[in-house]
Amino acid sequence: MEEGRLASGNSTAAALGGWIVFQDEAGQSLTPPRSRTWGRRGCTPVVRVRGRGSGRVSMAGMVCYQPGRRSRMFYAVREYRGRLGQPKGFGWRDQRDLVVRARIQLGGPIVLVWDNVRIHLTAGMREFVAANATWLTVFQLPAYAPDLNPQEGIWSLVKRDLGNLAAADLTQITRAVERRLRQIQYRPDLVDGCLAGTGLMMGD
Repeated sequence: MEEGRLASGNSTAAALGGWIVFQDEAGQSLTPPRSRTWGRRGCTPVVRVRGRGSGRVSMAGMVCYQPGRRSRMFYAVREYRGRLGQPKGFGWRDQRDLVVRARIQLGGPIVLVWDNVRIHLTAGMREFVAANATWLTVFQLPAYAPDLNPQEGIWSLVKRDLGNLAAADLTQITRAVERRLRQIQYRPDLVDGCLAGTGLMMGD
């Protein structure tokens, strides 16, 4: 979605008296992300990973903005351990449920902005959006435009904390992710900062 279309989404949210909501997914394996830290001059700090085995922690999140209101964030976390029949990540029904939860707690119409990954384009999701057009409007970002999605900033804050975590198992990563997301959830200044980092502005 180009900036002009994003402005249209902002105008739509204002006209509806609703929220503009940015959604995105991310994941983390047992291998920690690269991170900056302190160390002795000339000595590169190395975090040794003790964990073994496969698995992944999937995260889905939404940052929500409305002029004059405190910014909000909602999220869901799921572990994938490679078991037979276990979903590898979030399905369209999980995404639907997250949107519904946001709608209930925000108490107003939603203008949803997300990318065009396959899960967002399934028949079930399209039917859900069409059936709830009275309170849900969807705008799609271009194929790859993380610089326009403030939820990407949330993932950066989460993974910054994971960079120095040598997790022994997937559960330890899940707990660290959930703890950090809860902290951010109660820090609207951080949620606002992620919007500012995109260069986008909310109109009055």
